[in-house]
Amino acid sequence: MSHDFYPDETIQRILKSVRTIAMVGASNNNARPSYFVLKYLSSRGYRLFPINPGLAGKDILGAPVYASLADIPEPLDMVEIFRNSAAASDIVDKALRLEPLPKVIWMQLGVRNDEAAARAEAKGVEVVMNRCPKIEYGRLSGEIGWTGVNSRILSARKPQMLRGFQKFTIERR
Repeated sequence: MSHDFYPDETIQRILKSVRTIAMVGASNNNARPSYFVLKYLSSRGYRLFPINPGLAGKDILGAPVYASLADIPEPLDMVEIFRNSAAASDIVDKALRLEPLPKVIWMQLGVRNDEAAARAEAKGVEVVMNRCPKIEYGRLSGEIGWTGVNSRILSARKPQMLRGFQKFTIERR
């Protein structure tokens, strides 16, 4: 599969189908991207399992932190990699040893490892590289357009503004 472009339908299908996500490289520092991606995805109904050996046994946003993927006590739908491209190879190999296999391996913005992706796809695991699920969710739900960012999605539907914090979901499309 080419990983240079992902159709919106593919990203939306993935984001609708996964419920449990292991975030490898999660941080408890609220200024780090992994922290606010974890917070955002949690607020959208995903169940997150932060992975960080240095924080194992603690928690981030109420979620217990695990030292490794193998320590997570339940099946995962997705493994999200918040580490560099070189580290992604080992993480993918560890994800491929899980039983059952995750449905998706997602590598964050700037993370791409084509050899690791090929190994995962050979085992039937879908791979997304160099994308952020928070950004993709916001773009596909229409939420990101509120800030003036071009979401590449046209709609004649006027957003209903309610009281309090506003958020859309991908379920509305």
